[in-house]
Amino acid sequence: MARREPLIWLQLLGAAALPLEALLVLLLLAGADPGPVPGLERLLVWGIGALAPALLLSRRPADGFSLLLVQAPLQARTPAQRSLSAAPQLLPRIAAAVGAALLLPTLWWIDRCAALAGPMALLPEANRLVALLLTVPVLAVMVWQLQQLAQAIDLLLRSPESLASLTPLSFEQIESQRLCLGLPLLLLEPLSAPEISTSKPSAAEPQVQPSTARVAVAVEVEKPAEEHNGSDLDQQID
Repeated sequence: MARREPLIWLQLLGAAALPLEALLVLLLLAGADPGPVPGLERLLVWGIGALAPALLLSRRPADGFSLLLVQAPLQARTPAQRSLSAAPQLLPRIAAAVGAALLLPTLWWIDRCAALAGPMALLPEANRLVALLLTVPVLAVMVWQLQQLAQAIDLLLRSPESLASLTPLSFEQIESQRLCLGLPLLLLEPLSAPEISTSKPSAAEPQVQPSTARVAVAVEVEKPAEEHNGSDLDQQID
């Protein structure tokens, strides 16, 4: 059931986007000189951009049919989609917490190495405060994608029987228990597996019976012998 939802597969693209977003943080911080207390600045940016979103997602996990900017319309969701929304959220919550914790040393290392990327900075000679403020939403998006990536993997690895046994959430429950962000513009058709043709040959098609085939072979084998005997008789007559 989960494997037929294109939005679940699209969430796996977060694994490829995370390194690019880390590179974006590096290029944002490369254009500003560190302040007098860079350690405190990093802690503040991490607390606002990573820790706060992780705490929010622990209470209201990310909706499985939301891509942050756009989402599937709530009123147009099928019972199967609402059943997927009812799946346990333990693994996604753990992923968000672990991801937020790992972002602190990652941000620390990126900020220390940002001076090496000065020639490629997106905002050369920018104010340090501006660079830090632009880093905050990038960290928040990374935490969101980490949770959705874990959620997609969890749904794809579950058996269809376990997903079919889930009780679909109501529209009100999805709004109150899931973080649904984005414009309701996504209306994607479920994926369908290619059908294997199992058609049988029609009665109009000629079929060679085994006995007829054996008779035809016997005639072909005997024919050269008859031709050979006929040639010998001709020679005797001559």
